[in-house]
Amino acid sequence: MAERRDFYEVLGLRPDATSDEVQRAYRKLARTYHPDINKDPGAEERFKEVSEAYDVLSDPELRKRYDAFGHDFRRVPEGVDAETWARAGTARAGARPGAGERGWFDEDGIDFDDLFGGMFGSGGWRRWGSIPGADQEFELELSVEDAYNGVHRWLTIAGPEGTRSVEVTIPPGVIDGQRIRLADQGGQGIGGGVAGDLYLVVRIAPHPRYRVEGRDIHVQLPLTPWEAALGARVAVDTPGGEAKVRVPPGTSSGRRLRLRGRGMPGPPGRKGDLYAEVRIVLPSRLTDEEERLFEQLAATSTFDPRSRS
Repeated sequence: MAERRDFYEVLGLRPDATSDEVQRAYRKLARTYHPDINKDPGAEERFKEVSEAYDVLSDPELRKRYDAFGHDFRRVPEGVDAETWARAGTARAGARPGAGERGWFDEDGIDFDDLFGGMFGSGGWRRWGSIPGADQEFELELSVEDAYNGVHRWLTIAGPEGTRSVEVTIPPGVIDGQRIRLADQGGQGIGGGVAGDLYLVVRIAPHPRYRVEGRDIHVQLPLTPWEAALGARVAVDTPGGEAKVRVPPGTSSGRRLRLRGRGMPGPPGRKGDLYAEVRIVLPSRLTDEEERLFEQLAATSTFDPRSRS
C-alpha cells in the first residue's frame, strides 16, 4: 500500500500556513480536480485526497491533533501527549513479546503497560481501552398534564450499538426545552471505558386548552355577561385539578386573572402562575325572558363601549 502523503504537501502548503491560505489552496485544487470538470482517470482520487486534507486542516482541533500525531491522529485516544506517542512509536518499531506476565516490551526494556496502563487501566496498550462512550440526546414529547404531574416512561433509543429500552422517571414541573441528564445511559465505551450520558430534551406538545410559557400556564375562562358585570367566584380547570378564581365586577373580555403558584411546579420561589384569560360568552339562543331582560337593560343603560370619553 502506498504511503499516505502529508496533508500540507497535498495542498502545496507549509505547516505554518494560515487558515485563509488553506482555504485558497483547496478552492484552487478543487476546481482543478473536480470530477465534473476534470475527466482524467486519476482526477477523482486526487480530488478525494485534496478534500480529506482540507477537512482536517480547516478544522482547528483536527489540525492540532494532526500536527501532533500525523496520520495516526484519528486513532490516538484523548489525553495522550505527542511526546509519549512518539516514544511509543519508536519502541513499537522493535517491539517483541516479553517473557513475563506483563504484555509487550521493546528492545530497550520499555513496558508498554507501564507507558499507557496508567492512562487506560490494566492492559491498556493491548486493548487501547478506556475510551468513554459518546453523550447522546433524545427529544421527549410530553403532554402538559404529564409535564405538570410527572410521568414514568419506557423509551426506545436508537444508536450505533442498536436499539435499546431505557426506563425513565420524569419529575413534576419540567418545562419545554429542559435537559434531563441520565448518567451512563448514553453510548457505550470502548475497551471498558465508561458509558456516555443520555440527555432528554423535553418538548411540551400543543394542548387544546392550555398554553405554556416557561413555568406559567395560560387558560381561557369563559364567563356569562352577568358574571363579568356583577362579579363571581367560578371554577377554572388547571393541569393539577380544579381551582377557584374570583372575578371582579365589571370584568371585560381579554382581562387576565392571575392565580399565583398554580402554574408549573418548581423549586420554592420558582413555581409558575396560572393566568385565566376572560372570554365573555353569550347564549346561542335567548329565551323569551332573557331577551326581555336584555331589551330592558338596553333601554336603561347609558354605557357606550365605543365612546372615547
